Amino acid sequence: MFTTAIARTPSRSLIDGISQTPEMGKPDYELALKQHERYVEILRELGLKVTVLESAEDFPDSVFIEDNALCTPHGVAIISRPGADTRRDEVKLPDLRAALAEHYDTIEEVVDPGTVDPGDILMVGDHYYIGISHRTNDAAADQIIKILEAHGMTGEKVKVEGILHLKDDVVYLDKKDLIVAKAYENHPAFADYNKIVVDDDEYYAVNSLWINGTVIVPEGFPKTEKAIRDAGYEVVLINTSEFEKITGSLTCMSLRF
Repeated sequence: MFTTAIARTPSRSLIDGISQTPEMGKPDYELALKQHERYVEILRELGLKVTVLESAEDFPDSVFIEDNALCTPHGVAIISRPGADTRRDEVKLPDLRAALAEHYDTIEEVVDPGTVDPGDILMVGDHYYIGISHRTNDAAADQIIKILEAHGMTGEKVKVEGILHLKDDVVYLDKKDLIVAKAYENHPAFADYNKIVVDDDEYYAVNSLWINGTVIVPEGFPKTEKAIRDAGYEVVLINTSEFEKITGSLTCMSLRF
């Protein structure tokens, strides 16, 4: 169960963020701000205490705060070393470190030559799947696994190909249930899980967000919404159109623990 989250207000520089979908155009900042406010409101409605950090104008992608740290339930947070050069210094922001220090006595850090975006890290209980991608390398994964094992947790590597982050294609809900893109339907690392397989025309909906029995799902993907409801979950819908334009989705807009 989650009790706490940290989010960051979108910066006006968001419109210049990293994008894998330039054909969708740049986001509307004012609309993105309203959508983010609704996102935080939903987290609070679902029982989380949410700390919202101020915008960081020097970092267009800083609203995607999940890539700044891995927050575990066992007394340790791991500050990342993001894979994109333009995001590398986000983790040095004092308000991020102060917010983590309020909740964690032990804070570790990934160091050079490791690079990692925690959007590549899928938590299932005390086990962590770490996607090896363009943003996350073996050196970082090895460091993280060593830290996890020192605190009674485990981790393993999963090769990621053709996508930005592992959680673009695989998201854990609860009760051994995964939401997966078709490319991961038969992946051996996830053979023992129940799978909600998302059709290609609703691909963006893979990245839905489980919060204490309820799943937050992006609007406009009725087949995925129905499949999640049929699996026994309550669903809350949210419009994240402006974040989709810069390859942003639900899990990456908060740190949850």
